[in-house]
Amino acid sequence: MAMMQLLLKEDVENLGARGELVKVRPGYGRNYLLPKGLAIQATPSNLKQIEMQRKALLKKEAHERDSATQQADLLKELTLEFARKVGDHGILYGSVTSMDVAEALAAKGYEIDRKRIVLKDPIKEPGEFEVPIKLHREVTAAVKVVVKNEEAAA
Repeated sequence: MAMMQLLLKEDVENLGARGELVKVRPGYGRNYLLPKGLAIQATPSNLKQIEMQRKALLKKEAHERDSATQQADLLKELTLEFARKVGDHGILYGSVTSMDVAEALAAKGYEIDRKRIVLKDPIKEPGEFEVPIKLHREVTAAVKVVVKNEEAAA
């Protein structure tokens, strides 16, 4: 079966990174990658243009990685505190979710998409937690989250 060669304009999960030349099945390319603007065709006439775009994408990538690294350094210093009601067995009524973390970060001036907050399960007990935030494909920062008993905090 013939494969089609495309240049990725965005990172595509399980396929490749932005700026990469990839070979895909024609149906996947025509029906998904091209219409969604995730890739452009790598025809011989496009190759020069693609090389220039690739360089531009790699430069943009380096810039994004640098700014993500700077943001990660700032986030490492941060501590987010949450006061929640705690039941008899030391379990929270409700929990601290990635949405709560995103809102607390926004309140401190960090606009971070909650999909980038890697909280596998909501926090359901008081204590200190490290919550990873994936700022970039290669840069992950950890934010300290402290959950306190609401009655003890008052």
